[in-house]
Amino acid sequence: MEQRHIDELMNIELFKGIDRSDLGKLLVCLQPKVRKYEKDETIYHAGEHVSAFGVVLSGFVQIISEDIFGNRNILSGVGKLHLFAESFACAKSMILPVSVVSATDSEVMLLEYNRVVGKCSSVCSFHATLIENMLEILASKNIYLNRKLNVLSRRSTREKVLAYLGEEAKKQGSTSIQIDFNRQELADYLYVDRSALSAELSRMRGKGVLDFNRNRFILYKDSDDDILF
Repeated sequence: MEQRHIDELMNIELFKGIDRSDLGKLLVCLQPKVRKYEKDETIYHAGEHVSAFGVVLSGFVQIISEDIFGNRNILSGVGKLHLFAESFACAKSMILPVSVVSATDSEVMLLEYNRVVGKCSSVCSFHATLIENMLEILASKNIYLNRKLNVLSRRSTREKVLAYLGEEAKKQGSTSIQIDFNRQELADYLYVDRSALSAELSRMRGKGVLDFNRNRFILYKDSDDDILF
C-alpha cells in the first residue's frame, strides 16, 4: 500500500485512536486490497456473498436497490474515507440484496471482515481498538438507516423533500447546504418520480420555502412546513 494511502487512512473512523506507527503494522495484518473502478462500474452485484467491506479512498460510490422491472432506488451514497458493505460482510452468509456501484471514477480499499474482528496472529495490542471502532461504525450506520426510514415514511413528496433537506441541514450545521445527489439520484433516494420532484421543488421555491441551484439548496423557515433543524 502506498504511503499516501496510509496518510489518508489516519483520518477515518475505523482507525481512530491507532498511532501512525501502529497503523502500518496493522495493515500488514489486515492485508487490504486496493482497486480502481470506472464511473458506473459495479463493485458488488446483488446476489453475491460478501466477505469484504470497502473504504472509499477517492471518488464516490452508491448503494443501489433494483426491482425485477429494473426500477432503481439509491439507498445511500458513500464518499471519500467512508465505509460501505460492512453490515453485509458482518452478516457473513447473507446474500447481498443490493448492488454497490462506483458513481464516479473511484479507488477503493477492500478489507476482509474476518481479519478485522478475528484474533490477530501477531497479538496486536491495538487490534481491540480496531474492533471497538468497527462496532461504533455499525451502530452509526443503523442510526443512519433509521433516519432515512423517517424520511421515507413521510406521505407526500413535499414532506419527504423537507425531511431530507432538514436532516442534511442539521448534519451540515447550516441552512445553506450541498447534497451529493443530482435530480434523478435524489428522486431515486426519496422513492419518488423525478418529474414530481422537480415540480414540487419549483412550487416550494415559488412560495419562498427554499431556493436551489443544482445540488446546492438554501432553506427558509416557513410556518406551514415542519423543517427539522
